[in-house]
Amino acid sequence: MTASRASGRVALPAPSTATPRSGLVLAGAATAVATLCLIGLGTWQVQRLAWKHALIATVTARASAPAIPAPGLDAALAHDPAALDYTVVRVTGRWLAGAEAHVQALLGEPRGAFGGPGQWVMTPLRRADGTIVWINRGFVPLDRLGRETPADPTRDVTIEGLARPPEPRGAFTPDDVPAKNEWFVRDPLRLSAAFGLPVDRTLPYTIDAGVGATPPSGLPQAGETRLSFSDNHLGYALTWYGLAIAAVGVFTARVRAERRRTGPTR
Repeated sequence: MTASRASGRVALPAPSTATPRSGLVLAGAATAVATLCLIGLGTWQVQRLAWKHALIATVTARASAPAIPAPGLDAALAHDPAALDYTVVRVTGRWLAGAEAHVQALLGEPRGAFGGPGQWVMTPLRRADGTIVWINRGFVPLDRLGRETPADPTRDVTIEGLARPPEPRGAFTPDDVPAKNEWFVRDPLRLSAAFGLPVDRTLPYTIDAGVGATPPSGLPQAGETRLSFSDNHLGYALTWYGLAIAAVGVFTARVRAERRRTGPTR
């Protein structure tokens, strides 16, 4: 018989060294990390808010200013394309016959009569100095493709509209299909190359024709450049900051509940 049985006592297992405080420490660390991430997201949205307001102010000022002559090739290459974005420009030249690109479009909240899925009609214009600028003549809905007024290559025309830099190709942008004249971005150099036009004489920007370029038939429907931008960054910032405060509040409530359960520390 062992000594424990002889004494009439049963040996009990040693008490666990784990304490509720260790759980609080882990919860506190997780809360701190989450709170910092949420505050960082909120601050990023505040920065985006300032950027968006500056963009809106810039676009509004440029789009409402009087038209200027469209920059030539040397001037355009010497400056950042973004510096010309949304500037009202005027250009005179002659349409090039047999070169017209159809770029996929989805027009929401149209100013004109037509919207929804369709295509932008991009037509090159040759200027007096021999340079080429691609003009977005306007929108044509899918059910009316081929019914738009064709460009007249027999006379000079003057187009007034908004200069736009080449569209970037996103990670999920489909590949263009030149053989079918299917395009997904408005890239003037790529368009000139596909239609056998001199790339080195192509201006590195396009022009969205203003509403005055819409023909009597109504198509292509010009003047559809988007000039309004969503501005939800303040709401997003408040949401992230609110979640950060909530995370701290939940942890504080847990600490208080644990203190009530275990009693004051002695």
